[in-house]
Amino acid sequence: MAGGESSDPLLDVRDLTTRFFTEEGQVNAVESVDFTVHDGEVFGVVGESGSGKSVTALSIIDLVESPGEIVSGEVWYRDADLAGEMGDDHPDAVDGDRVDLRRVPPEVRRSLRGSSVSMIFQDPMSSFNPSITVGEQIAEAVEVQRRASANPRSTRSRTQGFGLGSMVASTVIPTRDYVGEESHERAIELLGQVGIPDPEARAEEYPHQYSGGMLQRAMVAQALAGEPDLLIADEPTTALDVTIEAQILNLLADLQDELDMAIVLITHDLGVIARTCDRLGVMYAGEIVEHGNLEAVFDSPAHPYTQGLLGSIPDLDDPAPRLDPIEGNVPSLLAAEMDDRCYFADRCPKAMEECLDKPPSFAVDGAGVAEGADRAEADAAGANGAGGGATAHTAKCYLADHEFDEARALSEEYFDESNEGTDT
Repeated sequence: MAGGESSDPLLDVRDLTTRFFTEEGQVNAVESVDFTVHDGEVFGVVGESGSGKSVTALSIIDLVESPGEIVSGEVWYRDADLAGEMGDDHPDAVDGDRVDLRRVPPEVRRSLRGSSVSMIFQDPMSSFNPSITVGEQIAEAVEVQRRASANPRSTRSRTQGFGLGSMVASTVIPTRDYVGEESHERAIELLGQVGIPDPEARAEEYPHQYSGGMLQRAMVAQALAGEPDLLIADEPTTALDVTIEAQILNLLADLQDELDMAIVLITHDLGVIARTCDRLGVMYAGEIVEHGNLEAVFDSPAHPYTQGLLGSIPDLDDPAPRLDPIEGNVPSLLAAEMDDRCYFADRCPKAMEECLDKPPSFAVDGAGVAEGADRAEADAAGANGAGGGATAHTAKCYLADHEFDEARALSEEYFDESNEGTDT
């Protein structure tokens, strides 16, 4: 699915860190996350619930609410028009045709939502207003993009036709509705585009009149209102049966081909990753612990957590063996309870003394680049499909670069003894 014309990534996330400051203490929800997304590719983020996947997505589009705070990091987005607009007032936020969204004013980040970057949220039933028809809510999303196009400081919206005069008229004339007729017509088109039958009639129905699969399609339609270049899909198949799940995944693939979008797909399901993604990041305890293209990670997983996730999947070719689930649970992300070590060590069957220190990123089997390498080299190595380069396969695990040493292995009781007297 990867494609595109530029070797520069469309999205380049660097050292993104998000904290929640709660009464119980500081929660390290996202810890120094790095990844890139290129034109026309699907980048997957996979991990157990509580690993920080959704907070990473919300951090990218600046939707983290109090007591959460994005405390550091860069989010570079490639948009030549926006770079031209920001160059004079915010030169430190511009690098060529790329803009660091963390260094521009909040209103600029808001202007990109929908028109450049859009998001499908986890639960469509709670995301739609139950008292307003589905068509009206999608039409409102279209209208917002039309009105944004009348603002010279905002990025472009490809849904044209709502100029400054129309905006002023709708504001001062009481008989003019907020949502124009063209936006209603576009909403019906979008419902038809995502495969909802009889979209004109369905547009007049309320969310409770839709099935789960239909409502998920409607949410996709709403996310496409501004025809974004990047779509973030957060667990788009959660709570759907396997037949409807397949339909939603096929829909996203078809829309990607039709609209030439890049997609960040967040899921806990490796089957979904295998079916849809070009590259992936495996996330655990707020960190991306393994990263690479689909074939490299699935065929040669280096991190024991990745190996454990793959070992938890039934083998359809040989269903006889019992599944091998990962022992234990995702750790608490409270800073006071997180040691400065490999966070997976207490669940890892191959934990060694080295794992009591924080592991850096290692290149797996000499592929790609390791932590500390030149950024340009890393970008070139990560240009999957966009620039024809090899994709970096890295893992934050000493076993990616060292052989397992039984003599240095930690005992099974090590962490139980370390936690003795604490509430786990």
